[in-house]
Amino acid sequence: MVYAAATMPLSVSIPLTIVLTVILGVLVEKVAYRPLRTAPRMSVMISAIGMSYLLQNSMWYLTGGLAKQYPVLPWISDRVNVGGTTTSRVTIITPFLTILLVAALVVLIKRTKIGMAMRAASRDFETAQLMGIKINNVISFTFVVGSFLAAVGSMLYFSNYATVTPTVGAMPGLKAFVAAVFGGIGSIPGAVIGGFIIGICESLIKGTGLTTFSDAFTFALLIVILAVKPTGLFGENLTEKV
Repeated sequence: MVYAAATMPLSVSIPLTIVLTVILGVLVEKVAYRPLRTAPRMSVMISAIGMSYLLQNSMWYLTGGLAKQYPVLPWISDRVNVGGTTTSRVTIITPFLTILLVAALVVLIKRTKIGMAMRAASRDFETAQLMGIKINNVISFTFVVGSFLAAVGSMLYFSNYATVTPTVGAMPGLKAFVAAVFGGIGSIPGAVIGGFIIGICESLIKGTGLTTFSDAFTFALLIVILAVKPTGLFGENLTEKV
């Protein structure tokens, strides 16, 4: 996004950034995930962590580790007055756009054939294959959707920042994982609600002056959730038949 906006208009750089992010997501799936399709989950997780560090350090090497100025998005980055308080317009837009994207994602998963295939593959990988579902195509499409949402979310998130670095997305990514666990792994609305709750709590903590404690609160919450209710707020208790 930073380099595209520096050489071309935003009307071109924004769609191009989304497309390139989707392509990168599909390539990551083919390189880091597809070869481990039948491997233990721990191996897949280690591969994901390794790919994350590879991408971060590759960009760190290419950029020299220097912070790059993030482009100002017209209209979205403007400041507005709401109830006597000044805030950026993106702060107001983000919750509504999130609800819209989540609704579209739920419809995709619940009401379409590809969505049914995605749910079947996530529940029982081997049975889905036996039923004729093309697992590789389904998982690749899942990465397309996830990469698209990641691109849109990151552009909105970083529009509040003047500069970015290759590793600046690490903490938001970890907090997104905490939100997913808090809401319940597998529950899309639960992950969104978990994200909103964590965001509101962090804002309240920062408002009291304990800014450095906000990150600690998020990860302390993760420990409490795993100890008290591992399935999260809306997660399902699945029983395995033997």
